[in-house]
Amino acid sequence: MGDMLTSNDASANLVTYSLGSCVGVAIYDPIAKVGGLLHAMLPDSTINLDRASKRPFMFVDTGLPAMFHAVYALGGLKHRLIVKLVGGAEFLDEKKIFRIGQRNVEATKAMLERNGVALAASETGGHESRTVRLDLSNGNFSVDIPGKTPFLL
Repeated sequence: MGDMLTSNDASANLVTYSLGSCVGVAIYDPIAKVGGLLHAMLPDSTINLDRASKRPFMFVDTGLPAMFHAVYALGGLKHRLIVKLVGGAEFLDEKKIFRIGQRNVEATKAMLERNGVALAASETGGHESRTVRLDLSNGNFSVDIPGKTPFLL
């Protein structure tokens, strides 16, 4: 949670578990076989700049650009990246006061759009946690929801 992984090891599988209101963002370059996976907890780092400086991946606005730059450093190119988004559930906020999941999804989509990055697929909202895996050998991005059959996004 609140972390990020990148790799250019084509045999690697990047995994993040139990995305609830958090978002998981996967990026993959199919030519370089490099990718990254972000598990961001909150949309906006301005609520705690000290925490953001120590753990930038907790926040969409600081974690997302850091992941893209890390993938670029490993040989990924922006115009080849396939981007997928998962998470943003709303199961701990029944009165919809905080809307953390929705805000995480909105912040992610807005940041991608501002930077000219297309979102290839998404599986967001609802009331279920999700575990995701990015297979760097082929770019398969699987989603596992408890009680359901895992699927590729």
